Amino acid sequence: MLKLKPNCECCDADLPPESAEARICTFECTFCASCADGVLKGVCPNCGGNFAPRPIRPSAMLAKYLASRERVVRRG
Repeated sequence: MLKLKPNCECCDADLPPESAEARICTFECTFCASCADGVLKGVCPNCGGNFAPRPIRPSAMLAKYLASRERVVRRG
């Protein structure tokens, strides 16, 4: 089950569960589309993998399987 992290690990922008701007790698590192495409040039700085749009969990399932509230921000 995806954690659906609440923010971009690069710029700390909010990425709510319904955001079409969220991008993830295979380890669920989470970035906004702007950082993933621009700053990071499509390569995850944590694992070296690529990014894909994060799926949007249907609201009925989101009520049962909550999104993460833990914010992660890369330093440096």
